[in-house]
Amino acid sequence: MFVIQEHQPRCDLWLEHDGALASWVIPKGLPDDPAVNHLAIRTEDQRARGASSLRIADSGTYDCSTWTDREVKITLHGSRYSGAYALFQTDGDQWMIHREQVPAPRGLLPMLAGGTGMPASDEGWGYEMKWDGQRALAYVEDGRVRLIGRSGRDITESYPELAALGPVLPRRGAVLDGEIVAFEKGSPSFAALQPRMHATGDAAKRLVAATPITYLVFDVLHLDGRPLLDVRYEDRQQLLADLELAGPSWHTPPAFLGVSGKAVLHAAEQQGLEGIVAKRLDSGYLPGVRSPDWRKVKRLFQQEVVVGGWRPGKGVREGRIGSLLVGVGTSAGLAYAGRVGTGFDEAMLRLLGERLAPLARETSPFDTEVPADHVRDARWVEPELVVQVSFDRWTRDDRLRHPVFLGLRTDIDPRQVVREP
Repeated sequence: MFVIQEHQPRCDLWLEHDGALASWVIPKGLPDDPAVNHLAIRTEDQRARGASSLRIADSGTYDCSTWTDREVKITLHGSRYSGAYALFQTDGDQWMIHREQVPAPRGLLPMLAGGTGMPASDEGWGYEMKWDGQRALAYVEDGRVRLIGRSGRDITESYPELAALGPVLPRRGAVLDGEIVAFEKGSPSFAALQPRMHATGDAAKRLVAATPITYLVFDVLHLDGRPLLDVRYEDRQQLLADLELAGPSWHTPPAFLGVSGKAVLHAAEQQGLEGIVAKRLDSGYLPGVRSPDWRKVKRLFQQEVVVGGWRPGKGVREGRIGSLLVGVGTSAGLAYAGRVGTGFDEAMLRLLGERLAPLARETSPFDTEVPADHVRDARWVEPELVVQVSFDRWTRDDRLRHPVFLGLRTDIDPRQVVREP
């Protein structure tokens, strides 16, 4: 166990060790910068049971890699304070403390909402707007930016304007979480974002002016060599706000803490947004996990689906795709979820035809029954293409009611597609 008392700017650090609380007074507080050492004055150990009477600023567990008479190396796991620190003796009770530089973790995937609907009470919850864009983690290191999509794919090349985010944090390496959004008439437009998602190289550079994007940063997972995954959402929001990220192609939208979720949802509706996300104030960040600590509160239902086939069009759609046959992943395999026949423009119909042609196969990829009238004249494909749809509701037989095509999701692995909670 560790305990921290604060007497601004001073703090007292207590570490439970061998049945006692080893204690240091740190006049300037714990250092944030790994390049800076702070004085730490060793004081008399106290009995561990005395911790209950302390007025504490933070407490938690810690790991210890070194404990000698002259050096202590620890990693704190608290709600406000976390990270690796080294204490080393210089003379008598005079010690120094510095933060260890911890490399940003690789292979992180975005945390996802695992619940739906408004929390029963606003107490203990914060709210954010739900943006209709492409989720991306931004690794900012040595002035360079690397963007990782929801599937783990590197998407840096599609958004060259975000390279300018790197110099904003020249020393302060960071891992950020956010949504890349294209605005149309002041509102997020997933359709407008489509050309950007699929462009690379010179094509991506040409689209910077034609279709500008904004990276809306709503979380920070690593900062200044400090891992933040175990830090409370509420405290991560304060760290993010302190960065004051606001630039030509990036922005930190407000998080609404201590306010009515219904009021935030009403504001989202007035702005034409699809909904909000409720997040527990005391929650950590769970990479790649659908957690009930985050809840979607939507005006409209949306779902990612896997394309397993298509049916030829008729009339004005003669010779092209008429509808897509789609499904979602289940424990039993790919379950058929219905047909999607609206929401396409001419350019998208051509693009879908190009993407699906090389995926052709002879048999249905679905592991559940497809109705006979949907099978008639169906063209089956390998289940490798993911698209986004909006819909009214799920029917009793697990079909999408009135689905409308919204766009391609090349940023999502089809194996990750499951029915949204």
